[in-house]
Amino acid sequence: MTRQQLQELITGGESQTVEFKRRFSSPEKIARELCAFANTEGGYLLLGVDDDRTIVGVESEKQDVELLTLVCSFYIEPPLDATIWIISVEGKDVVVVYVAPSPKRPHRVVVPGRRQNPAPVFIRYKDQSVLASREMVRLLAAQRPDAPPVTLTIGRRERLLFEFLERHGKITVAEFARLVNISRRRAAQILVRLTRAGVLQIHVGNNGDHFTLVSPEAPHGK
Repeated sequence: MTRQQLQELITGGESQTVEFKRRFSSPEKIARELCAFANTEGGYLLLGVDDDRTIVGVESEKQDVELLTLVCSFYIEPPLDATIWIISVEGKDVVVVYVAPSPKRPHRVVVPGRRQNPAPVFIRYKDQSVLASREMVRLLAAQRPDAPPVTLTIGRRERLLFEFLERHGKITVAEFARLVNISRRRAAQILVRLTRAGVLQIHVGNNGDHFTLVSPEAPHGK
């Protein structure tokens, strides 16, 4: 990465693919950001840049690189590959970390010594790293190259779902479960299967995920 490319990232501000950090806060928090990038569209983490786009620099680029290597190896499962640059701007060092969209998703944040079952999965939503729903985790796993093909059956439940979506436009897992009188788990399985097949689209939101019918011009998936 060049200095000019770094300046362009900073000028563009935080987004779904760019995150600023004034300093290395904690391994767990950094793991959340990197994990979210890997599980979504990939992205850049900039250490030494404030939220207002001010370049403050890092205190020790060597220590930060060592900590980042530790995070990628021991705080994320499966371990994550990342590309790291150290770029000097006006005498201040900025550490840039790039994570590509991962074929091994979902990546989880694991904290050594802490029992978590299951360990949390994070994704990017706008300019934030947020906890992924159980349905999103299933969809991430379905994007892996070794994921089994989806099989689809259209029955009474699916027809009721399509009728509901034609009238209301969107539906949550809980709403679908009530609509056809099945468990939330079973409702989620049906919605995930239809999303994998390209019939539905999942939308992440601050108040939880919801599903819509895929319009002809809309991309499949998230």
